[in-house]
Amino acid sequence: MRQDWFDRARFGMFVHFGLYSAAARHEWVQNRERLTDAEYRPYFDHFDPDLFDARAIARRAKETGMGYVVLTTKHHDGFCLWDSALTDFTSATAVSRDLVREFVDAVRGEGLKVGLYHSLIDWHHPDFTIDWNHPRRDDPDAAALNAGRDMSRYRDHLHGQIRELLTGYGDIDYLFFDFTYPEEKQGWLGKGPQDWDAEALLAMCRELQPGMLVNDRLGIPADFVTPEQYQPTSPLMRDGRPVVWEACQTLNGSWGYDRDNTDQKSAQLLVQMLVDSVSMDGNMLLNIGPDGRGAVVPRDAATLSEIGEWMRLHRGSVVGAGHAPFAPPREGVYTQRGDRLYLHLLAWPLGFVHLPGLAGKVSYARLLSDGSWLRTSVSDPDQRASHMTPAGEAEGTLTVHLPVRRPDVVLPVIELVLTGE
Repeated sequence: MRQDWFDRARFGMFVHFGLYSAAARHEWVQNRERLTDAEYRPYFDHFDPDLFDARAIARRAKETGMGYVVLTTKHHDGFCLWDSALTDFTSATAVSRDLVREFVDAVRGEGLKVGLYHSLIDWHHPDFTIDWNHPRRDDPDAAALNAGRDMSRYRDHLHGQIRELLTGYGDIDYLFFDFTYPEEKQGWLGKGPQDWDAEALLAMCRELQPGMLVNDRLGIPADFVTPEQYQPTSPLMRDGRPVVWEACQTLNGSWGYDRDNTDQKSAQLLVQMLVDSVSMDGNMLLNIGPDGRGAVVPRDAATLSEIGEWMRLHRGSVVGAGHAPFAPPREGVYTQRGDRLYLHLLAWPLGFVHLPGLAGKVSYARLLSDGSWLRTSVSDPDQRASHMTPAGEAEGTLTVHLPVRRPDVVLPVIELVLTGE
């Protein structure tokens, strides 16, 4: 199946980079500040990605334990990071560099899967009609501006650019469209699948890259769904069948570089989010926003390094793992890979952790960080508590004995070898 590699990888890197990176005020800066094309133009005229090093980014993704990397080929502002023949609003025009080419070659060179992001929105294109997301929506003559705009011409442009990306860079493993918004707001219509001719666009993707995964944001079903900035609380299902999904998460709430945003998530929280996703048969796509010169900012690099060190020791609990059919204890979540069950301890208990239903089903237990053996036992359910003796646990409970001192890792993991019984 086309998503086999995706199900195995579990962890990917998102890279948001564009003109907004130099603005350093969030990737939606043009929308938020209602900037005209003329007001936004200086970021194009002074675009200078001299520190954008695709090979370094790809290496960092690999060192962090990620299996794929996704780059923004074009965000909502319409600026393209490749040499498009359909517009001169590109990195090739600005600085004579095809950043998509550099990215694809670098990611492939590290043995990772190649992903591309492409916005269905294009505020720069003269035929993209004004709607409730458009920077010009509050202009006094905004409605009149739509009189000369033709979405059919924009659709041709959109389809043409996707064709360029899917025919000019070899095999592409993953395509993230963004996004469909058919609701009416503030007196403006949004845009739905018919505005993109989503069926024809998806059919073209299947024709040009039959092995490529496509997300759900065309507004029609595709290969996987993309919850953003929140964590599901159970495996995703539709009509009683499991759904392939990927949680899209940021380091600090912004996708593009936002210099003054210091709301940085800790490595511990991000690892908890990752294993939480895997425990529910999902992936996590974690974003970085390189700065205006294209460099990975130090605060992001430090967090990725912490996650990478944790993944070095605990990779087996994530890569190739998924949902486990056991009820976890209150202190953590399970993932499973073959006969290995992994307990990720979100809280470190005093002395013991009790695992319901696992008595007689585990042949060996160890801390994954250092491989050290952990004693297990099964208590008498009828044992009465006294001042120094705990009450017995429920029938079928396996008790794992823990050191008092928590291992010095971002998130402790116990590996349990199942007997198959």
